[in-house]
Amino acid sequence: MIFLKTQEEIELLRESNRLVGKTLGEVSKYIRPGISTLELDRIAEDFIRTHGGEPGFLGYGGFPNTLCVSINDEVVHGIPSSCCLKEGDIVSVDCGVVKDGFYGDSAYTFAVGKVDEKVRKLLQVTRECLYRGIEQAVAGMRIGDVGYAIQSYAEENGFSVVRELVGHGVGRDLHEDPQVPNYGRRGQGCKLKQGMVIAIEPMINMGERYVFQMPDGWTIRTRDHLPAAHFEHTVAVGRGKADILSTFEFIEDNLLN
Repeated sequence: MIFLKTQEEIELLRESNRLVGKTLGEVSKYIRPGISTLELDRIAEDFIRTHGGEPGFLGYGGFPNTLCVSINDEVVHGIPSSCCLKEGDIVSVDCGVVKDGFYGDSAYTFAVGKVDEKVRKLLQVTRECLYRGIEQAVAGMRIGDVGYAIQSYAEENGFSVVRELVGHGVGRDLHEDPQVPNYGRRGQGCKLKQGMVIAIEPMINMGERYVFQMPDGWTIRTRDHLPAAHFEHTVAVGRGKADILSTFEFIEDNLLN
């Protein structure tokens, strides 16, 4: 069932998602060679609780941490650990919070120091895929229009789209209907309506699209072990233009300084 949100509920979702953006901004200050992913997780949990929220991922389906932290060929759902970041890595940090009964959900893939030019292009194209998908998140369009915009741009640039994992509705639950694939055909799928709130999250591989799950039951990696990138925004479907509820401003202000 798809739950249409009232404007009041959308404003509560905006607050939850803004806290996610602020948390990712705080985490971005510490991303450097030598820091462990578990330390990034601790920083995020402390920040969320200090700012009136609860970690949205911690305990969700049994997930053991606040952040999903996925390095290089880990696509998503990486479990924070004593593993330390290294120069040249890329790291996807996916964060969720609950505040006033509503979820926020967003992700950003960071370069750790100087990365290979091909990897930097992967990050750039994946981020651009996100915004191309968001452009389609308007009333009257269909889910397939979002997926087509993402898939076509990724493949035009020589990359591939993960198909086993998709975006989703967001509200009082972290994962609501509809599913939002990062691939599809124009004019196909569920019609988008004003009041729908969805997480659009391209997961783009440098090599082939195939992935597998690690024995930990969570971490998803590329089968060919080439890098993957992941960017995510939660958006409200609007008339003529999507309303982006999450934000990268706190991340990018920090990266520019």
